[in-house]
Amino acid sequence: MTSCQVTFEIKGLSAPGEVFAICGSCSALGNWNPQLAVVLQAPEGPFENKWKTTVELPRGIPVQYRYFKGYFLEPKTIDGPCEVIVHTWETHLQPRSITPLENEITVDDGDFGICNGIKTVDAGWLTCQTEIRLRLHYSEKPPVLISKKKFKTSIFRVKLTLEGLEKDDDEEGQDKTSPTVPQKMANTVEFSLISNEDYKCRHSQPDCGYALQPDRWIEYTIQTMEPDNLELIFDFFEEDLGEKVVQDDVLPGHVGSACLLSSTIAELGKSAGVLTLAIMSRNPRKTIGKVRVDYIIIKPIQGYTCDMQASYAKYWKPRTALDVGHRGAGNSTTTTKLAKVQENTIASLRSAASHGAAFVEFDVHLSKDHVPIVYHDLTCCMAMKKKLDTEPLELFEIAVKELTFDQLQLLKLAHVTALKVKDHNASFNEEENSAFEMQPFPSLQTVLESVPNDVGFDIEIKWISQQRDGQWDGNLSTYFDMNIFLDIILKTVLMNAGRRRIVFSSFHADVCTMIRHKQNKYPVLFLTQGESKLYPELMDLRSRTTPIAINFAQFENLLGISVHSEDLLRNPAFITRAISKGLVIFSWGDDTNDPDNRKKLREYGVHGLIYDRIYDSNPEQPNIFQVEQLERLKRELPELKSCVAPSVSHFKSAPSCKCHPCCMDKKPVDNLKCFQMKKD
Repeated sequence: MTSCQVTFEIKGLSAPGEVFAICGSCSALGNWNPQLAVVLQAPEGPFENKWKTTVELPRGIPVQYRYFKGYFLEPKTIDGPCEVIVHTWETHLQPRSITPLENEITVDDGDFGICNGIKTVDAGWLTCQTEIRLRLHYSEKPPVLISKKKFKTSIFRVKLTLEGLEKDDDEEGQDKTSPTVPQKMANTVEFSLISNEDYKCRHSQPDCGYALQPDRWIEYTIQTMEPDNLELIFDFFEEDLGEKVVQDDVLPGHVGSACLLSSTIAELGKSAGVLTLAIMSRNPRKTIGKVRVDYIIIKPIQGYTCDMQASYAKYWKPRTALDVGHRGAGNSTTTTKLAKVQENTIASLRSAASHGAAFVEFDVHLSKDHVPIVYHDLTCCMAMKKKLDTEPLELFEIAVKELTFDQLQLLKLAHVTALKVKDHNASFNEEENSAFEMQPFPSLQTVLESVPNDVGFDIEIKWISQQRDGQWDGNLSTYFDMNIFLDIILKTVLMNAGRRRIVFSSFHADVCTMIRHKQNKYPVLFLTQGESKLYPELMDLRSRTTPIAINFAQFENLLGISVHSEDLLRNPAFITRAISKGLVIFSWGDDTNDPDNRKKLREYGVHGLIYDRIYDSNPEQPNIFQVEQLERLKRELPELKSCVAPSVSHFKSAPSCKCHPCCMDKKPVDNLKCFQMKKD
């Protein structure tokens, strides 16, 4: 096969140490793997901004490609590949493309990120680096306590400085092949602030930092290749400068400082936690108080490499509100009117799908042996075996995480509501006699393989949450390691979802953060109950109101939020506000089971309605995606124009696609902001 010499050119500005690279659908461009991407040559002159490279491509074969900006670091081993950190990459729904036909071609692609006049870029995901998040907030108690009486009523400002620990000569000699992290990346702390009113995202700090306030969530972000080799200094300043200012003092109002070695976090071996650090005065050097630092450590997915073929993380096609089946066909355990089919089973999910649900929502967590399973509650009931069959069954509550997947399939288990029922036997007899698709605790992989691919999945990731009164979900104060937990679930989806539409969601803000930064393909919705009379207030400040949830979603660059209907019906302005910020908004809760409320929410502009018993509202019918697919086929194939929409049985029998996620076909979805630009 003959080849062509293709020169690619792109214009863009880069930070010191940053380079532009090209990644595409053929081996010469890395087969969508950024680790194998081709680095572009830097501009020759100081005032030039055009990057270029020449690549040999096969003649006459279409090639798709994207540009990205990032760092190429030294390999971990002498013969190993470069470590590539993606800072910003092009995420247009359709990548750039070329079909080379001439011997030599020059392709001037204009400005980085702009294709067909529309700019669409996204921040990169974690490939080889670790992200450390340090947070100061009043969720549980004031983060700073200083014992001096004169500071009892003071408001403090905080600034964080990052230092890399020095290595001695012997260590440097033994570590010649370790990655060389660009100076700017290694020694820069990005500061963020979230509140009900606003958010500040990843920018530098003023000399005396920012003030700690009860309604503020202050967060510091550090990305590093050496997460256990950093020194972090917190400096505390008095807001009103009541502290005596020394002449020519470069730190006016400085009260004291606290030091955190990142190796302390590494030695704990946890993905999240709270540390208490001593605050030391400057002169004399003694302990004057303490600071409570909340942290999470985000690591790349272990055992899976994300590619650059497609990203749907910030895409949503404008439509009327989509119908989303809550737990499949609906809540069958705790709501006023129970669903006919047991919730979160394959039968329940299929029932919702057959009645036109565009998405089905269900809950996922792990068994003791780390199998992702579909079940709502963190606990269940187990039956005690009695010596005499005539004695009534005795039940006790057990955490799902304490049972292996096989035990969940074989043991007599029931929902925790069985504890309130007199006849405990009835709770188990119904389950024993049910078919496979009616059984609780199906594995996530089985669900992915058993529900038609035209039905999207809203996968709610379960995690323990603490209430404002200190009580934990299911009385579980400890759980899995968050990085390990999410890696297992994400890999199951990324490797088995095929072309299915996927949205992740969670009530736990840190889970949303980690999912967004661990993978680059699927979108995330932050679930919030807002201000509710039905549910107890949560400890996490970010979960307490819809306005702060909106700001958190913007801060983390999520697709949007999923809000309790009680809050939205009481405050429809929240919907307008979220949409004006470019966010997708779903609504959930018992109020959405009322058709009149659903009509109101549709008129207000919500994008998705999560509700029970979809079969009460819809006959058996194809969903919106299946109808759109038929309409596309009619346009492409004239002989189909006389066809009517097929019956749901046509789609029910569709086999589940088990393609690798890189085979996911391109959905006709649009970025909300880009859509608005086109309208304007």
